[in-house]
Amino acid sequence: MTLSRRLTPYLYILPFLLVFAAFGAYPLAYALRLSLTRWTGAGEPRWIGLDNYTYLLTSPEFWASLGNSAVIWLLVVPIQMVAGLGAAVLLSNARLRLRGAFRVAFIAPFVTPLVAMAQVWIVVFDQDHGLVNHALNLVGLPDVGWLTSTAWSKPTLALLFLWKTTGFAIIILLAGLQSVPAPVYEAAEIDGASRWRQFWSMTVPLMRRSLSFLLVIQTLAVFQMFAEPFVVTQGGPFGSTTTAGLYLYDHITASDLGTGAANSFLLVILVFALSLVSVRLLRAHDE
Repeated sequence: MTLSRRLTPYLYILPFLLVFAAFGAYPLAYALRLSLTRWTGAGEPRWIGLDNYTYLLTSPEFWASLGNSAVIWLLVVPIQMVAGLGAAVLLSNARLRLRGAFRVAFIAPFVTPLVAMAQVWIVVFDQDHGLVNHALNLVGLPDVGWLTSTAWSKPTLALLFLWKTTGFAIIILLAGLQSVPAPVYEAAEIDGASRWRQFWSMTVPLMRRSLSFLLVIQTLAVFQMFAEPFVVTQGGPFGSTTTAGLYLYDHITASDLGTGAANSFLLVILVFALSLVSVRLLRAHDE
């Protein structure tokens, strides 16, 4: 084989490699270098080694932001995976009427601008004039500080995230369901397996890859959550909704770019570790 023929495949992928190097690899390497410096955006960055990482790992605010994101994750992802799978199974039923309308209804929140929906959330859950508290008053219940109390702020924010992204989860799981061979269910019906038995012993195991993919994607989304707390609660009250993404943004706005870069890399490491755990659990079932 001549040299030109050996190089031909690499010429086809060269445009991708150039784009990746310019917009992926170089910014990543620059951010890693920046995380080892102190820089406010003016002048030359000053090398400080691992001081930014040491500061973050010993900062109560950093761990509090991770804790807030972890609580929101617990309120969102398990519910979304269970409810999303149930909705996907129902929507995949050919005998269900108005399937198309239901699918549009589920995906509509996902394609709706987030900032607009966040403003709606502020109005609906307002403590003094919100529709939710008005409904509670009609049945004799007192007002609740949905966005002003530390007990209810995270659940209210998690509800917004659930409403916004569950349609996306259903699409992923519907795609996974459609990849399950129909003869598998036909054989189960011939063997007398009930619908619940088919779901638990066949659908769930065969959907393992789709569920794992959704778990990784939504974990990444929750720990990157920024717009929801920024618009709805501004991280309050008392920092109870300052997520990992919003805490990172606070460093950027304070012109503490080195610490912000270090924060971003710690989040990358965390999400990467969680993804590895998910992939490892999937591989253990496949072996």
